[in-house]
Amino acid sequence: MKRLHVHIAVDDLNTSIGFYSTLFGTQPSVVKPDYAKWMLEDPKVNLAISQRDGRSGGVDHLGVQVETDDELRELASRLKAAGERTRDEEAATCCYARSNKSWVNDPSGVRWETFFTFGDATSYGEDAPAAEAPAPQAGCGARAGCC
Repeated sequence: MKRLHVHIAVDDLNTSIGFYSTLFGTQPSVVKPDYAKWMLEDPKVNLAISQRDGRSGGVDHLGVQVETDDELRELASRLKAAGERTRDEEAATCCYARSNKSWVNDPSGVRWETFFTFGDATSYGEDAPAAEAPAPQAGCGARAGCC
């Protein structure tokens, strides 16, 4: 079963942990000095928050967490078949976890991460760099590109 992933950059980690713990009625399953994660069953979501230098508060990226590497490859193949360019990573360290990943920007520039996690890591690691967001299309107004 797939799980929705939401990663939010926050300005104050401790205050945000309090807010989301109250909202979901449970404490995070992972807490690090710059990161916290809830693996919720209802709603089925992997919610991560992080406080890092240079990141403005708000949604950092969205994603789909899968249970097997084969599911990840299937999702990446679908994105490529739709004509999207993916940024694939093998054995990446990010968010205190080891994962295989495939990144893509949607037509509005929102970063999406599809990933299969196979282990823990002792450091936060690095996010994939944001790709150049597509230019706004007619009728979109002056919206910002990638979030």
